[in-house]
Amino acid sequence: MRRKKKHKLFIIIFLFKRIRVEANLLARKFLLTNPQAFVYIISIIIGLTGGISAVILKNLVSFTEELIYHRNGISYSNYWIIFLPAIGILLTVIYIKFFVKENISHGVEKVLAAISKNKSRINIKNTYSSIVSSSLTVGFGGSSGLEAPIVYTGAAIGANVADKFNLPIKLRTLFIACGCSAAVAGIFKAPIAAIIFSLEVIMIDLSMWSIIPILISATTGALVSYFFLGDDISFYFAVFEPFDKSKIPFYILLGIICGFYAVYFIKFSRYIEKRFAQKKNIYLKAIIGGLSVGILIFIFPPLFGEGYIGIQHLMSDKPNVIIENSLFNSWKDNNLFLILFLLSILFIKVIASSFTTASGGIGGVFGPALFTGGVLGYIFEKIITKLSLIKLSEHNFTLVGMAGVMAGIMHAPITSIFLIAEITGGYSLLFPLIITATTAYLVKYRFDKYSVYTYHLKKENQMITHNKDKEAILRMNINNLIERDFIVVKSTMKLVDFIKEIIPKSNWNLFIVEDDNGDYLGVIQLDEIMGLLLDKEKYEGLEVKDIVTPSSAVINSLKGDNEAIFNLFDTYDVWYLPVVKNKKYLGMLSKSKLLQKYRKLIIDFSED
Repeated sequence: MRRKKKHKLFIIIFLFKRIRVEANLLARKFLLTNPQAFVYIISIIIGLTGGISAVILKNLVSFTEELIYHRNGISYSNYWIIFLPAIGILLTVIYIKFFVKENISHGVEKVLAAISKNKSRINIKNTYSSIVSSSLTVGFGGSSGLEAPIVYTGAAIGANVADKFNLPIKLRTLFIACGCSAAVAGIFKAPIAAIIFSLEVIMIDLSMWSIIPILISATTGALVSYFFLGDDISFYFAVFEPFDKSKIPFYILLGIICGFYAVYFIKFSRYIEKRFAQKKNIYLKAIIGGLSVGILIFIFPPLFGEGYIGIQHLMSDKPNVIIENSLFNSWKDNNLFLILFLLSILFIKVIASSFTTASGGIGGVFGPALFTGGVLGYIFEKIITKLSLIKLSEHNFTLVGMAGVMAGIMHAPITSIFLIAEITGGYSLLFPLIITATTAYLVKYRFDKYSVYTYHLKKENQMITHNKDKEAILRMNINNLIERDFIVVKSTMKLVDFIKEIIPKSNWNLFIVEDDNGDYLGVIQLDEIMGLLLDKEKYEGLEVKDIVTPSSAVINSLKGDNEAIFNLFDTYDVWYLPVVKNKKYLGMLSKSKLLQKYRKLIIDFSED
């Protein structure tokens, strides 16, 4: 009986594998015969999967929060809240160490790194790892956002679908953008902002070839979110005042303040991350960071999680509700104290958010940027109104402030403009959003040219941009272009023997010279010594070392900056450069081969 069962199981497994192989063959055949239709179908699949992932993440965080806090009757005034974020971050660290086994923090940065450094490949574990880990971090109270983890999840889905069909790097990168768009559209129900996010932050080149699949995925992801989560938008209750040209100076001033705040946010986050990176014990880091976050949440409850509920309180008829359940509850009816309370939150949110992620929690700055931007815009409106300069709309400036800080921190002004427009259900704020977001971005860029996502990659000069020239150079695998068929000769060889035995065997006019220890010395170029070779009396008695020409420059590493290698050729005006490691010759790099490969990549990237 057991043998029959095993036999049936074997047949089922065999048939399943066979069906999968046949399905892949049919899909590849379809790709060859109908490439455009194939891309569109895959875009729909990625959109469905990315949208479902966003729904799962939001529900998983809500379920975790409900299970930990509400079912146990734990409120913000309960001392237990001090310890719960530490438990969540510690569980996250344990999960990553023993199950994921790779660093998955800074999700959007990881996506950019995969495109720039890993040929748009992402481990299949990342299709779910960020969902689980960020649910533990944020669900237990970690002061962070869910957007970066879901973007990484969507990107991993796109990359692995492309890998499933063994697609080229161009399509892998496109499907990563489709996954990111689907995820952002699903989490915010904002398909236009999601598309722009892929073009502006993920930096996919804008063309009809790329925009249609991204549009399909973003729309599909948003529809999935609407289907499962309902059609309510985040700030449907917001009441806007019509655009008033006389208030343009105030929107500009808010943009300037948002830009400076973005500088503070970024600089302080990097400082805290650097300090935590010096601590080697991951469990100790999790406990220290988690307890610190817990204490801050106990004192300032709006720091809990993403913070969107706090923004909704500020835009309601009773903004003072944001102080409830805090140690300062008795002061909630004091409007001046509300401003001081919000100012404290504005600067402490950066600490809480940075502690959450630097100590091992998984989350992003997307949520904290929107939260702090809303608080900043609300404070700005109240201060201006209190000074009796002019009556401003608190709803307008709260939402415009969200766009301003987000534009500065993420270097994504267009994304921030359309995101706020979509989550408020209208475009009546379009002009104020453009003014404030653009101003904030320009101020931030003036003092710090790196976004929160590109800092480390740009420091390593590994950042892919919309510049096709740079993209082609960075994507180039120079190791595959090394020529290794040049003849190597010893420096002590008699020149007579070199002329009689070596030169006739070679199709090259270039020869590599090493000493007796195998160390690289230089080259011999026949066209440079032709006069000597024609006069036998001159070269009799000479050795190879007597005519070797030391290289003007050598390439010591192929793992560094590809642009630097191109610059070496231009600086020294040469057509060949030797690749040398620890004084040992590895091969010769040809400028003509580099340019040939560069031209091919440019053509590939430019094709629609």
